[in-house]
Amino acid sequence: MSFALKLMDWYRENGRDLPWRNTQDPYVIWLSEIILQQTRVEQGMPYFYRFLEAFPIVTKFAAADEEEILRLWQGLGYYSRARNMHKAAKMVVDTFDGIFPRRYQDAIRLPGVGEYTAAAIASFSSNEPRAVVDGNVYRVLSRYLGVTEAINSTKGKKLFAELAQEMLDPQHAGIYNQAIMDFGALQCKPKKPLCATCIFQLSCVALRDGLVDALPVKLKGRASKNRYFHYFIIRKDDQLLLSKRGEGDVWTNLFEFPLLESTEDLSIDALYASADFNQYFTADVQIKPVGEPIKHVLSHQNIYARFYVVNNPNSLKIKKTEWNYFYFEKIDTLAKHKLIFSFLEKNKQLISPNY
Repeated sequence: MSFALKLMDWYRENGRDLPWRNTQDPYVIWLSEIILQQTRVEQGMPYFYRFLEAFPIVTKFAAADEEEILRLWQGLGYYSRARNMHKAAKMVVDTFDGIFPRRYQDAIRLPGVGEYTAAAIASFSSNEPRAVVDGNVYRVLSRYLGVTEAINSTKGKKLFAELAQEMLDPQHAGIYNQAIMDFGALQCKPKKPLCATCIFQLSCVALRDGLVDALPVKLKGRASKNRYFHYFIIRKDDQLLLSKRGEGDVWTNLFEFPLLESTEDLSIDALYASADFNQYFTADVQIKPVGEPIKHVLSHQNIYARFYVVNNPNSLKIKKTEWNYFYFEKIDTLAKHKLIFSFLEKNKQLISPNY
């Protein structure tokens, strides 16, 4: 029996029952695929239902305000995905007359849709014979075939794309693609793969040659940059001071607390003594740390965040133009990035009128 047939037989018995697999609607498939990029299924599932309820058809998504989309997205991270989704929905309306494209060549034109997502949309919605290549596929194919070429090298990406297409069952492209991704997620896992119960025990090169833990090979990326953020929670009567981030940095147009950034981590005494701090606060300012410092990892950036409650709000001498007060009841309607959203989920009392 061929690799593809054995894989699809395994999938029929072991595949995950996921809601977006019960439809051939390319819009719904697109929603699920974008939401699940760099996101675990269990984390992404509530967002999938949330977006589908808010925007059951692509024209409603296109007509939505960006702020509403970002608010629904908050807590998920990688906010460029949400912005690209909005651009893609508008393009579907403008270019494809509001009908979400099924063909690979059409889908790949949409903002935020790369080769993998276009192949997923085409194969799942219309069985177009396009192989998907994601982390799971890289892992399964590299181990099964014993490929030592780095998956993130130019040569490696080209090689694996060719191999994936060769291994694909063109008559059952959608099922095959679902099968190989589930096999990588459930059986041929990154750590502690279930080799003892694997259907490919007798034909897997990595298992035969003792390379399971060494494959796939991935080149090391450039070192991450460390950044140190100091957030100030400033309440005034029944309002909270927030800042809206601008263009040219992470978290564009999302809300957070007023922020001062330093080149290194600072103790509270060092913060009091810093020139930036004294530019904005008077000498009698009183600040109190909230919780422990938080490390938040982004692509090529490590954010180290500290949070402080300012006990005397009148000690703020000047404020940046992007710092504005908002009534407490308005806070939930503002789109906040994941670091701030998660912090507030754990410290809801800070925006309570009775605090």
